[in-house]
Amino acid sequence: MKRIGRVFTAGIAGAAIVGVTACATGTSAQTQASEQAAPLVVEVTAPGPGDRMPSGRDIGVRSAVVAPNGAAATAHPLATQTALDILKSGGTAMDAAIAANAMLGLVEPTGNGIGGDLFAIVWDPKTGQLHGYNGSGRSPMGATLEDMQAKADEFMDGEEIPPFGSAPVTVPGTVEAWGALHERFGRTPFNTLLEPAIRYAREGAPIPEVIAYYWSNGPKRYEPAFESGMLEEYENAKATYFSPPPREGSLFRNPDLADTLERITYKGPDEFYTGETARIMGDYFERIGGHLRYEDFAAHDGEWVEPLCVTYRDEVKLCELPPNTQGVAALQMLQMLEPFDLRQMGFGSADSLVAQVEATRLAFADRAKGYADPAYSGIDPEVFIREGYNAERSQMIDLNKAMAPPEAGFGQADAALNDGDTTYLTVTDKDGMMVSLIQSNYRGMGSGLVADGLGFMFQDRGQLFSLDPAHPNVFEPGKRPFHTIIPAFAFRKDMPGCQTRAVAAEVACPYEPWMSFGLMGGGMQPQGHVQIILNLVDFDMGLQEAGDAARWEHVGGCEPTDDLNGDACESDMGVVRLESGIPPETRAELERRGFTVECCSANGGGYQAIMRDFESGAWIAATEMRKDGSADGY
Repeated sequence: MKRIGRVFTAGIAGAAIVGVTACATGTSAQTQASEQAAPLVVEVTAPGPGDRMPSGRDIGVRSAVVAPNGAAATAHPLATQTALDILKSGGTAMDAAIAANAMLGLVEPTGNGIGGDLFAIVWDPKTGQLHGYNGSGRSPMGATLEDMQAKADEFMDGEEIPPFGSAPVTVPGTVEAWGALHERFGRTPFNTLLEPAIRYAREGAPIPEVIAYYWSNGPKRYEPAFESGMLEEYENAKATYFSPPPREGSLFRNPDLADTLERITYKGPDEFYTGETARIMGDYFERIGGHLRYEDFAAHDGEWVEPLCVTYRDEVKLCELPPNTQGVAALQMLQMLEPFDLRQMGFGSADSLVAQVEATRLAFADRAKGYADPAYSGIDPEVFIREGYNAERSQMIDLNKAMAPPEAGFGQADAALNDGDTTYLTVTDKDGMMVSLIQSNYRGMGSGLVADGLGFMFQDRGQLFSLDPAHPNVFEPGKRPFHTIIPAFAFRKDMPGCQTRAVAAEVACPYEPWMSFGLMGGGMQPQGHVQIILNLVDFDMGLQEAGDAARWEHVGGCEPTDDLNGDACESDMGVVRLESGIPPETRAELERRGFTVECCSANGGGYQAIMRDFESGAWIAATEMRKDGSADGY
């Protein structure tokens, strides 16, 4: 038990009494004094949350939002409001998502901004098709593997590309992705979508608790990196973000970002890559000794991609984007978990967690050695979910003990993956469009570099290249690095509705567009996607409850940044991190079965989701209790 509360003393009948302001059972202070007892400290349990009404949702900390027309869930209330304003004015879910993303770049630069990359999955009700967009940028054409190795030798003991400075910076793909997505799915003129972010950048944007906390960590990262020489220039970032870092409840102004967004607004997204902004970026990197140039920005282009999907329990179909992202890992994990009766095992049980953790380790063994830019690796991502492959892999799982570090199974290599800072948002509209969008600067707030007068920080995503020349994810000029950020989308069979429509017995119920969702946080993301699906399907949770439930995370082992034959791939068992809601008995049992367990330090990530209620047609929206976001609708 913990001692809590304000301790006070009082003299009664000559005795010293020590008490606490919290309630406690036992004898009264007067009785203690009369017995001339020694000074007493009353022990009470630590305070906890209040009680919710018995609604059957035992885990959820709040209710999900129900909205008949449109809904939005983002990591900041102002971004959610911005999305709803666009929807109410007649914009599509894509219009609203772009406007919200622009606002998040202002109010949540700890996770995203126009200096980073973007991935999206979009359900288009007009065509009945699911679309994917890869808006990730490439490495500088003028840099070589030898250049990166030299930086690694100078600052990282030769092991990896440095996390800060110009070495890990790749071309930002977000603005180009906005343009491509808007061209296909937008209705509101593009030149109005960034206006809310521009206005708040000039007048002051509100900064809430969790964002302020992460923001305060910036100088602790960047100042040592600047002093060491890893970060070539810091004055611009310091002036833009850290003079001083905004506190909770303050208003943050960024007039430089407002100017940049105005140029993009009135000249179009191409301005960022071929206009004045691109010239400023190219000149800046040349000035500080980096490798990016105007030509790298001018050559950038995103890519429409086909999402990969797998079914689970003949009830749900989960869809993810192919590499260079890690979304395939979530698909592999679900396929491996098919043979296990997780419902019978129970949420938070040792057996359930062992099955999930071992499926993660097997999928991540493939991720470490095969997830890379397919234009360079030559690896068809379908190989990871081919029929029977993951079912065979799952036979290696022994619920009674942890397996040795697994080898990749498809025939063919760091802790940095756990450090990603990202924003995820989802928006749906009255026509049925569903947007699942994720955007990130990667580690911390990014590289620590802010170009002269532009008001945004460049990402450091290039740190996720390998330095092993034999690795599919090795650094090469003009190549996209391995990416952690992944949006998700799920279909589900409307079984009652299907039966109501009297579909013939020999005709299977179709999969209907059901849920747009995501979960932030580096290597936690595919693990989090799987946990959300399991919570909804196997453990019968509601949408908000599925996100509020305690999470686990496996970290360590072999990663896509390692050498193919490095020590991490040969011997690192990794660590299972648990949130405090996982029972102590489960923790002890995992340790008995050979896992290294840490509590309570899991990367909770940042969850947002919107699902369709098939019976009413309404949208149900949920948001992450661990962060500042909100879900709302109309």
